[in-house]
Amino acid sequence: MPTSYAIAIGSNRSGRHGRPEAEVRAAIAALGALGQVTATAPIFDTAPLGPSSRRFANSAALLETSLDPPALLAALKRIERAFGRRRGRRWGARVIDLDIVLWSGGAWTQRDLVIPHPAFRIRRFVLDPLVAIAPSWRDPRTGHSIRQLAARARKVDRRPAHP
Repeated sequence: MPTSYAIAIGSNRSGRHGRPEAEVRAAIAALGALGQVTATAPIFDTAPLGPSSRRFANSAALLETSLDPPALLAALKRIERAFGRRRGRRWGARVIDLDIVLWSGGAWTQRDLVIPHPAFRIRRFVLDPLVAIAPSWRDPRTGHSIRQLAARARKVDRRPAHP
């Protein structure tokens, strides 16, 4: 039986598909091989987190798939490798970054995978795209909707979002 996942997508380095925005669009297309992409957010131009000086192209997608969370994580890592992503410095430049943020099954915890994503509640580059496609989805840990979490994050971070 298919379940739904919210996937955060980001790029701040050109790759074989082109500039970061093109890498994000190509990654969304690649998700289609894993199930049905039911919604995609606009691509947002966002400031980097950490020491990187390169701006990010960020988006999100809703994916329906029969894959369980560990199988989906493995599939997302394969897509990242196919795009040229190499593990390296934290917060460094990357061709593509795909993260499972939420899933319709609630919470999941194991050594290498935690859903909901531990830091998503305060990251506007995740919340702003998600609010465009899943404003009423709820964080299973806090009970807050994506819309509520995004509003809280905007109060803390007054920088404008750039879709």
